[in-house]
Amino acid sequence: MIKIEIEPIWRFTRGEDAQSMQVMLDFLAEIRATGKITVAADRAGMSYRHAWNLIRKWSDFFATPLVVRRRGSGTTLTPFGEKLVWAGQRLDARLGPLLENLSQELESEINHMLQSGPLMLRVHASHGFAVPRLRELLAREPDLDVDFRYVSNQNSLVSLAHDGCDLAGMHLPQGELRKRAITISKGWLQPHIHRVIGLVTRELGLIVARGNPLGITTVERLLDPKVRFVNRETESGTRLLFDQLLAQHRVDASRINGYEHGEFTHAAVAAYVASGMADVAFGVEAAAHQFDLDFVRLLTEDYFFVCHKDILELDAVKRILQIMQGQAFHDMISTVPGYRLKDPGVIKTIPQVFRESK
Repeated sequence: MIKIEIEPIWRFTRGEDAQSMQVMLDFLAEIRATGKITVAADRAGMSYRHAWNLIRKWSDFFATPLVVRRRGSGTTLTPFGEKLVWAGQRLDARLGPLLENLSQELESEINHMLQSGPLMLRVHASHGFAVPRLRELLAREPDLDVDFRYVSNQNSLVSLAHDGCDLAGMHLPQGELRKRAITISKGWLQPHIHRVIGLVTRELGLIVARGNPLGITTVERLLDPKVRFVNRETESGTRLLFDQLLAQHRVDASRINGYEHGEFTHAAVAAYVASGMADVAFGVEAAAHQFDLDFVRLLTEDYFFVCHKDILELDAVKRILQIMQGQAFHDMISTVPGYRLKDPGVIKTIPQVFRESK
């Protein structure tokens, strides 16, 4: 198997001086996290002297300091240094899944030509925090060839219905909103031919700044024009769920400041809040913790896979079920805030899952 990785490169120019910034952004993020240049340099695999040379080089390039050293209190980033780091993290959160999709598409085409055979298994699922960890484990299997694409909740079901994938990720809220979500998805699923594979539950709610300075605890609070909101993209399952939540609370979406601004992932909206570009977002608890933000829980979702029952006898599917049920996946999920295992690798019928409320 040939693997492909695509990464963005930051390139700043001044006149004819074009320089790459990626290594420096990683290094600045380590300084912010540790408060010590020695630790950051060690983690970056460079000497203390080289680290300071980099800092001086980029401070001279921008004509403004990137860090501040205070005797007895370590090193901190300047506001400009902080802005650079947050810009890098927003870029990673926004483009990461898209670049992974492109990498997977190229991998599939190249390996298909070299191996002269079809791919073993095609998986389409929305990007969250449990799915990338499962993807990581699947990538370690030398005899398991998986074409893994990140797509929206609804698009994955459409893809399954049109034989565009073998496993489709799907998430349904628990509680009162479950019935509405089922109604929207029902047309793409046929109880007599489809089956459900359990995976996890996840907590969703409002992602706010540390300490929740604006006191945002309900969706009604989003109607305050001073509160800046950042949304998910139009086709995402989380955006659809958020709209259902607004309808349940009779909140007019058009009155929410920032409702029209959509981002591709949970991490991307959390990064917006963390960088001060928005006050609140709707997403998973894990994204809030990733950026050291506070989280107001509003509801719980079941996340699972849907497939055609005929593929359950394939060796590739049986291996994936084993991985879902294995200790490595369980250990990974146990470290993700707001995520809990729920019947991982267990096969259920569509009516069984649609009846579940918690």
